[in-house]
Amino acid sequence: QVQLVESGGGLVQAGGSLRLSCAASGSMLSINDMAWYRQAPGKQRELVAAINRGGNTNYADSVKGRFTISRDNAKNTVYLQMNSLKPEETAVYYCNAEVRRNYFSDYAIYWGQGTQVLVSS
Repeated sequence: QVQLVESGGGLVQAGGSLRLSCAASGSMLSINDMAWYRQAPGKQRELVAAINRGGNTNYADSVKGRFTISRDNAKNTVYLQMNSLKPEETAVYYCNAEVRRNYFSDYAIYWGQGTQVLVSS
């Protein structure tokens, strides 16, 4: 089984910073894309940032210049550095990963359980 475990969420004042981590573990052959999503109360889950195995990144327009996604392939971990946080970015942040478990399977998407980020005004 594959597990994604997020950490690093919490309470921060507007303008502050947080760094989220998401570690993938379990039986895995390779990990392709990794990404961070967020879901605010009453809203749909939205993509925040994504990164492929080669390090190419993609960001939502609303976070460009403030958030940075990175990954450590040796540790099967993806990070999200969030700076200049805004109250409207209060949400549960989820990571996902496109994982191939073995030579007999195709890539599948796995999700973490989410970590709460609360930005106070």
